[in-house]
Amino acid sequence: METYLVGGAVRDRLLGLPPGDRDFVVVGQTPESMLAAGYRAVGRDFPVFLHPGSGEEYALARTERKSGRGHRGFVVHADPSVTLEQDLQRRDFTINAIAQRDDGSLVDPFHGARDIEARVLRHVGPAFAEDPLRVLRAARFMARLAPLGFSVAPDTLALMRRMADSGELDTLVPERVWQELSKALAAPRPSAFLRTLREAGALAAVLPEVDALYGVPQRAEFHPEVDTGVHQELVSDMAARLAPGDTVVGFAALAHDLGKARTPPAQWPRHIGHEQAGLAPLNALCVRLKVPQEHRDLAIAACREHLNVHRLAELRDSTVHELLLRCDAFRKPGRIDRLATVCEADKRGRLGHEDASYPQADALRRMHAAALAVNARDLALEGLDGPAVGEALRKARIAAIHAARHAPAGER
Repeated sequence: METYLVGGAVRDRLLGLPPGDRDFVVVGQTPESMLAAGYRAVGRDFPVFLHPGSGEEYALARTERKSGRGHRGFVVHADPSVTLEQDLQRRDFTINAIAQRDDGSLVDPFHGARDIEARVLRHVGPAFAEDPLRVLRAARFMARLAPLGFSVAPDTLALMRRMADSGELDTLVPERVWQELSKALAAPRPSAFLRTLREAGALAAVLPEVDALYGVPQRAEFHPEVDTGVHQELVSDMAARLAPGDTVVGFAALAHDLGKARTPPAQWPRHIGHEQAGLAPLNALCVRLKVPQEHRDLAIAACREHLNVHRLAELRDSTVHELLLRCDAFRKPGRIDRLATVCEADKRGRLGHEDASYPQADALRRMHAAALAVNARDLALEGLDGPAVGEALRKARIAAIHAARHAPAGER
């Protein structure tokens, strides 16, 4: 049995990154011989098996033939005659088309190691254009690799533009789009995902609500970067910096300013009421991509409340309490911590403000914690009915917010 370590494990070793899951390709075998050797079949669309000892994935070498539109329009061919090079040739990028023998030596027919050294993301061959999902994968890889100095090869970017122009991106199923987007939001530089898609002419097809932000001006005294799309890139990167790997925060940061694309040009560069205006495009985005409820709820709260959090010091204690109620902060206490993070990312996601202080975040967390600590069992509620109990609890929470807000610095 000829087995080779392939894909991300080889790529990441060459990049000096921590190793992740290991995948293997097997040459010269059949499903029957794999089962006879004790492997367990798990592949639904092509022959993949789990090693009887390690549980790692071993896939039979295979080729793919385009049979229809979209990401799923392929016929898979796997038999003992398929060579390792044929299997590597069907892969998307040269940096993912490298195999490693047991002795550590490489099989690299498409010069992926050279591209890793040159920090270039390059497609393997013409078959790249057969799968529209690869446009999103290229952008998602850039979200991870841009901090390492990677760029997309010009011929690959040109091919991605032709793929976007063909309309095949419209065939992508929502679950796969969300999967690639969420991986990009968990990466160190989500802005590279947005920028790569935009350079390929694909952002309007995948995230039209975000694409609409580019070219929309903001007031330069508050936003030195001026362009709302550029601001969005900065906010997404700041969210990744403040909450690494947290896609709930990342999605809320991505969607917080969608309403600015709805501002009539005659009102530019002001965006009065953009918080409420952003709820409709946010809802459309969530419905279309089938965004998970937790992500959706925080995004709605951030879109609606981010300006309120920015001016937290100006809000009355009772208004802060109302904000907490709107965010369902007493049933979902973790939401406020994340909301504070998103708002901080928004404030610091501006040109030249990356290291600015944002005391509103800790103040909101402190006031929320104080209100959350109020327990109805500890209040004098004898003789009160349901509505009166609720009013007593409300007043006690507002008092706790007031006390937390005005506590001496040493007691916070």
